[in-house]
Amino acid sequence: MSESSLQNRQSLSSRDIVAIGSAAHKNLFCRMLLDSFDPYRPAVIAWPELAPDALARLTSLPFWDLAVETEEIAARRMQALADVTDDPLIREAVALNAFEERRHKEVLGRMVRAYGIALRPEREPVTLADAQWAFVRTGYGECFDSFFAYGLFALARQSGFFPPPLLEVFEPIVQEEARHNLFFVNWVAYRRANAGWGARVTLDRQCLAAVALQAWGRIGTAREVDDKNFTRIGGEAIGLELKPRDFLALCVAENERRLAPYDPRLLRPRLMPGVARLISRFLPGAPRH
Repeated sequence: MSESSLQNRQSLSSRDIVAIGSAAHKNLFCRMLLDSFDPYRPAVIAWPELAPDALARLTSLPFWDLAVETEEIAARRMQALADVTDDPLIREAVALNAFEERRHKEVLGRMVRAYGIALRPEREPVTLADAQWAFVRTGYGECFDSFFAYGLFALARQSGFFPPPLLEVFEPIVQEEARHNLFFVNWVAYRRANAGWGARVTLDRQCLAAVALQAWGRIGTAREVDDKNFTRIGGEAIGLELKPRDFLALCVAENERRLAPYDPRLLRPRLMPGVARLISRFLPGAPRH
């Protein structure tokens, strides 16, 4: 935990603490998402002209198909949960989450058209049999992906891998994912606190299955990207030789930085920062105890 985060939590008095699962907790995490909405419009984004080398770096990245597809899947899954949610405040917040995911897809779609990036045809959408399972699965996937995206985005900014105007276009999207993750972990905690025994067991099983499924899926994606030699090519292009332990530390720091503006009474995603800290203890360069 960063010093600023610790100070923020220590500054809370007992009367400021919100009970997880209470009406106050629900209002806090829903209003966080709703009140921090950024009304930017993809249609009016002025895509900067890129130098040939920057354009080549952008078009050579092997994951634009996956990125566009992922945003579409996330939007449909979140909207599915909104459609079956009885609580009006939670329904409004989840529907906004779905809208923002669709907007992410629109931004990516306009970018690939602006820079001439070819995508494979989109696959037919899969029918969602269980809206809660779909939402939980997507929520943990976003927690996984965003954690590393924060670090990669910081690296791209530090190294000049992409020009600053292009990074500024994507800054709101990266920050929106932080809001989504914060909403998700608090929704899970609220749902669990208010569910009956059977529903709580179902939710716990879904969370465990989602973590396992997303972890396995990310391993497969990493292997596919590595097969394309992207790790070596990307590292050379960025011009940075960052050790794994340093990169994980950067991801942890960026995760804290992006969540810092929001109410400290809200639960924070703990899985990926915890795993990163644990792994770092066994990587070269870790202090001996």
